[in-house]
Amino acid sequence: MLAYQAGIAKFEGADTKVFGISGDNTPSQKEFATKLNLSFPLLSDFATREVMAKYGVLFPGRGFANRATFVVDKEGRIVHIEEGNTAIDPTGAETACSRLGHKK
Repeated sequence: MLAYQAGIAKFEGADTKVFGISGDNTPSQKEFATKLNLSFPLLSDFATREVMAKYGVLFPGRGFANRATFVVDKEGRIVHIEEGNTAIDPTGAETACSRLGHKK
């Protein structure tokens, strides 16, 4: 999350929005966002785990998800995915957003 926050200007410059989604509850997310001074919203999938399941990153029966980054275009299509340890590096997402910006 710190790397995404540090590079937030690159995303904003590419006319994109950054959101964090996790299975943590809202109070935990608020504390986390405050501690890291995040300027983008964190969304909670705590109650249903529905988003994690629909995006295919939820480990069934374990209640948590694989770390992942999805770039979704303005039509709602997933155009880029990073999973696992590489998802914490925003480089791939920045490149995908930049490419989308050039397709206009």
